[in-house]
Amino acid sequence: YLDIELDYYDLGVENRDKTEDKVTVDSAHAIQKYGVGVKCATITPNQDRVKEYNLKQEWKSPNGTIRSILDGTVFRKPIIVKNIPPAVRSWKKPITVGRHAYGDLYKDTELYIPEAGKVELVYTGKDGKEKQRALIHDFDGAGVIMGQHNLDKSILSFAQACFNYAISEKIDLWFATKDTISKKY
Repeated sequence: YLDIELDYYDLGVENRDKTEDKVTVDSAHAIQKYGVGVKCATITPNQDRVKEYNLKQEWKSPNGTIRSILDGTVFRKPIIVKNIPPAVRSWKKPITVGRHAYGDLYKDTELYIPEAGKVELVYTGKDGKEKQRALIHDFDGAGVIMGQHNLDKSILSFAQACFNYAISEKIDLWFATKDTISKKY
């Protein structure tokens, strides 16, 4: 039992709809202010949920909104309670997962490709001139395409947050990526 004052934000889909999702933004700013937050599961509505809950629109993922405001760095650490046995009883120290979640899937752009055709990725500089062009796929029929991004400053911020967290918690830091497949991203 903790006798402390808590800020509470109702991130239920109906309240997010009622507040035009401002409650999600407010909750993220509270996490920034206090340096901690505990979030329960939420619904990210698809078209079926929009109809079911009579929502104004398909609101974005509250997780994505919060992560974006927090510069994409989220640490998931188990809450340890002495009188509740852990799921893996042989583990003596909990595993904390740090996730870089700025951009990527949460700020992607998706297109349905209705017929055969070529999809390219084009980078145009501030001067309006095309700087790079790459073929993504030459479709021979219908399909889908997705574009993602990230920022160097966000990647650096994530790395610094991981090192700082590991030092402050006196824990080992491990890094994993799929650099054999995605060599630049």
